[in-house]
Amino acid sequence: MRLVVQRVNSSSVSVGDKKIGEIGPGLLVLVGVGIDDEEKDAEILAQKVTKMRILSDEEGKMNLSLMDKKQKVLAISQFTLLADTRKGNRPSFIEAAKPEKAKRLYLHFIKCLKNNGLEVEEGEFGEYMKINSSLDGPVTIILDSRKNE
Repeated sequence: MRLVVQRVNSSSVSVGDKKIGEIGPGLLVLVGVGIDDEEKDAEILAQKVTKMRILSDEEGKMNLSLMDKKQKVLAISQFTLLADTRKGNRPSFIEAAKPEKAKRLYLHFIKCLKNNGLEVEEGEFGEYMKINSSLDGPVTIILDSRKNE
């Protein structure tokens, strides 16, 4: 499972003209599920996101977590995070999980975040979405459950 985690001042997601998720300060988390991913991958990364100290303290240092600052997550499924661009100019997505599995693990990731005590807004799996974000920092971190082994 691969995540792109961005610290934001605010972020929202819409499907068509309807806003379906919105947060103020917190983290925008784009979630890509791979063919070999399982529940364990979602659980590892949910713990990492919950405890990761990338929010600023009073001195402006990245020293606080979402739990410390009581901030929210906007989690959005994004299969393109599994793109393979090594050959040619057209990305290959053969490493991305099939939709049924990807949706199950995406929802499990969200459930784990909520079980960790976080407030989570979410995108709509499988839909074309528009995301608006005001990045903070900018701070962008890439997490991969396979690199935690």
